[in-house]
Amino acid sequence: MSFNLSERYNCVIIELKGNVMGGPDTSALNNKLHELIDAEKTNVVVDLSRVKFMNSSGLGMMIGALTTMRKAGGDLRIANATDKIESLLIVTKLITVFKHFKSVDEAVDSYKED
Repeated sequence: MSFNLSERYNCVIIELKGNVMGGPDTSALNNKLHELIDAEKTNVVVDLSRVKFMNSSGLGMMIGALTTMRKAGGDLRIANATDKIESLLIVTKLITVFKHFKSVDEAVDSYKED
């Protein structure tokens, strides 16, 4: 897995690519989230449009990221989940935990409403 960051309005977009399977990727993402928190950037959107596969460890990594951002007074929202990933979120009932949107624009706009 790799990721790119961009910023829009008062929001950081993290675009994940490849297979999200936890492991060493968890540390890299967690370190990046703590850098964002230190820079007082706590509104995050994770773009899943380029994720091919996510396993339970990858889901755990996403839950950890969500918890990290909420503890810092922010939030982490999901955009562009593929049908496969959306099914995984529904089966695990995590669809009720994450705020999820069909597009990055919708997710970014949702922060304006808060």
